Amino acid sequence: MATPDKISLILKSLPDKPGCYRFFDKDGTVIYVGKAKNLKRRVSSYFNKNHDSAKLRLMVSKIRDIHTVVVDTEWEALLLENSLIKQYKPRYNILLKDDKSYPWIAISKEKFPRIYPTRNPDRTKEELFGPYASVRYMNALLATIADIFKLRTCRNMPRDNRACLQYQMKRCTAPCENRISQEKYQEHVDLIREIIKGHTSVVTKQLYNEMLEFADKWEFEKAQEIKEKIAVLEAFKGKSVVVNPEITQTDVFSVVEDEESAYVNFLRVAEGAIIQAFTIELANKVDKNAEELLWSGILEMEERFGKLNPQVLVPFPLEIEHPDVVFTVPQRGDKKKLLTLSEKNAKMFMLEKHKRQELVNPERRQQRVLGELQKALGMSNMPLHIECFDNSNTQGEEPVAAMVCFKNGKPAKSEYRHYNIKTVVGPDDFASMEEVIYRRYHRLIEEQKPLPDLVIIDGGKGQLHSAYNSLTALHVEDKIMLIGIAKRLEDIFKVGDPLPLYIDKKSEAQKLLQRIRDEVHHFGITHHRNRRSKKSLESKLDGIPGIGKVLSQKLLRHFKSVKRIGEAAEDEIAAVIGAAKAKIVKEHLSQNQ
Repeated sequence: MATPDKISLILKSLPDKPGCYRFFDKDGTVIYVGKAKNLKRRVSSYFNKNHDSAKLRLMVSKIRDIHTVVVDTEWEALLLENSLIKQYKPRYNILLKDDKSYPWIAISKEKFPRIYPTRNPDRTKEELFGPYASVRYMNALLATIADIFKLRTCRNMPRDNRACLQYQMKRCTAPCENRISQEKYQEHVDLIREIIKGHTSVVTKQLYNEMLEFADKWEFEKAQEIKEKIAVLEAFKGKSVVVNPEITQTDVFSVVEDEESAYVNFLRVAEGAIIQAFTIELANKVDKNAEELLWSGILEMEERFGKLNPQVLVPFPLEIEHPDVVFTVPQRGDKKKLLTLSEKNAKMFMLEKHKRQELVNPERRQQRVLGELQKALGMSNMPLHIECFDNSNTQGEEPVAAMVCFKNGKPAKSEYRHYNIKTVVGPDDFASMEEVIYRRYHRLIEEQKPLPDLVIIDGGKGQLHSAYNSLTALHVEDKIMLIGIAKRLEDIFKVGDPLPLYIDKKSEAQKLLQRIRDEVHHFGITHHRNRRSKKSLESKLDGIPGIGKVLSQKLLRHFKSVKRIGEAAEDEIAAVIGAAKAKIVKEHLSQNQ
């Protein structure tokens, strides 16, 4: 086994040709298999680049030997890579995650075959079609076939060659009584194969010709039976058509990704109908790019569903050429709609997986959203502790500020704070924000409490820089990520960055920011209204001679409002503040109503 010191010698001897490579660890175990258009350039890149991925760095650190296989084309390299991955199942390669047993349609390999669904396929005893992600579609297809061809359903044909009840109910053609020849029965099986493949027009045409033959012989009862079969088939086809019927023998692939995996969706279209729809999950262990992930999915689907159709729709151009397939990236029309439908299926599969995980572990969703926000803001750590600030004032009067706190993506209401602005005179949002930020984090530092990971300022660049000035004065500007949000969440700014950050408007990270901002608005406005209301009430009593602030508050606590004080009898007021003061209050409020 080669040592790390000898890796450089191996790299120098690699050929500039397409092929596959295998990485081995110190125990001689294959830990990764890859393919390359140029082996020397590709394999060397693992050792002469600074990789962003921690998983990739870890894998490279474990490489102790490299084996390569040269092939003629990149396509052959892709096929060999797929074969070697299945053979060795390396730790760092893409892992197919398939935790469901999907049903198949099976045609038994018997003299008079049966057709039935199965979740335990056996290719030695059955001809298989599938798997089917939609059980409803599969059952509808089987019901249509049963209505038209009436194959036998019994596991073992009767030894006494007597037809069973299924024949009496006209659900079987009774091959056990030789009421149908093996040749004719096999013709029906051949037509069933065509229906399963989506070639219903071929079957309809053949049935139509049979109907005309019976009609020419004046066998109208048999002709009517064929006509009814055609009607059943046309009804099934009508329900299945989703796009232009002229689109046929076409496959569609799309790929979407999250932080852990890729999801490749496959649609097979025949005569405008989707006859197969399937999605697989691939664990992306060492940051494969989208094309490599898509190719892994394409090869897996080809292995499951058989040879690809001659036309394949994909979301982006592919560098590798398939010898039997033309790849197309549709830009408009029905083919573009098919690609969009495939992408929707992949996204739905991904979301359903997330929902299942979150039912098992409710905290997982919060971690995923916070991870998404961390990535969007370019943070080095996850924003587990977030605080958001907002200023409020009315034409410069009653300036206040509010702060809400979210921990692990959820409101921590015991940490919410209101601030009355103390050092700023007049409507100055910049100075107010500077004061509040300084007061908040000066206190946390004094009390030796943890600082937040992310601070959000509800305001533009001016308020953002004011907040930054306070953090700088406290020497914590490098410990806290600071962002400002302006113009209804359309602009998100970081200090020193002239351009706003872009966050997908439909992303969960953006929805979390929206929720935090809405929360601080509501919390701040409520406090500001209460301040204004209290001041308004006190001001109506402050003008009464001899009634100071203490007595005003005493009256408001008892009667709850100035209106109720005015409506109260003089002796009721006297019971609170004395007869002499009550007379003054009553006369003043009567004159100023």
